[in-house]
Amino acid sequence: MSIASTLPPIAFAGARIDRADHIRSDPAALDALKARGGRLLQLEGLDPVLTEHGLLAWRDLSGLKPDAELVFLGIDPDRDCAGCFAEVPAHFPREAMVAGPRSWQAMAVLPADELATYGAARALVGWHARHRFCAQSGHPTQLVKGGWQRTCTDPGCGAEHFPRTDPVTIMLVEHEGRVLLGRQPRFPAGRYSALAGFVEPGESIEEAVAREVFEEAGVRVRDVAYVASQPWPFPSSLMIGCHALADDPAITVDTTELEDARWFAREDVGDALAAIERGEAGRSFGAPPATAIAHVLLRWWYDRGS
Repeated sequence: MSIASTLPPIAFAGARIDRADHIRSDPAALDALKARGGRLLQLEGLDPVLTEHGLLAWRDLSGLKPDAELVFLGIDPDRDCAGCFAEVPAHFPREAMVAGPRSWQAMAVLPADELATYGAARALVGWHARHRFCAQSGHPTQLVKGGWQRTCTDPGCGAEHFPRTDPVTIMLVEHEGRVLLGRQPRFPAGRYSALAGFVEPGESIEEAVAREVFEEAGVRVRDVAYVASQPWPFPSSLMIGCHALADDPAITVDTTELEDARWFAREDVGDALAAIERGEAGRSFGAPPATAIAHVLLRWWYDRGS
């Protein structure tokens, strides 16, 4: 049995929309989809608009400004293969770097496939809003290939830019039946989560895990193993969930990264996971929400030992 088969559902994964790569480079096919009842995902900035039934709100493509930039999300096989699009906002709000109240609300109510559709759209249109100018020449860029590329408009440059995903390792470190968790100042009171950090250029995933844990908590790790991953569109990360072992439990917290870091026993983790299902904090700490891969990793680790 694979690890994936033993994990709970992972938020922002599992979209049913066919990304239809073969259509992206075909302007005529894209125009035909738009004319044949194309659907526009309704967003306010980068926040989702929900229907009264707690689903993503869509509308037709009428009434758009002539210079509107539309990203092709794919085709919906459940709606007569309708083309699905999202509009690039005029600017990228600074606060959109992290999940806001409306995004957390969406995570709480949207079905898994709808949340995955929103996550992909948010990451993609957010990237376009942040990359209107060429990093090589400074000239404006234009959207091409249905929104899966931007090209510099300077004939002497013509650089091609592609939507990026930033890899982030997030890891449970284990020592003699306990796990290492940390808290950042922005966390709700009492909440602890798995340590995490961006993969740096020239690093493997295993090296990034070891470096981040040592930098943040002063703990050396070994035997790094992959568990699961999660797209996280705030703004455009791929969370790479891992497990590692430590031989020495001594902690030295880097207070520029963390407010605190501690080892928690299996019973502490079990209590925190049960408590958050009731909307409460556990006796020892508050667990991350079920929509975060840190929660999935804690559940996987706890169930594996049970």
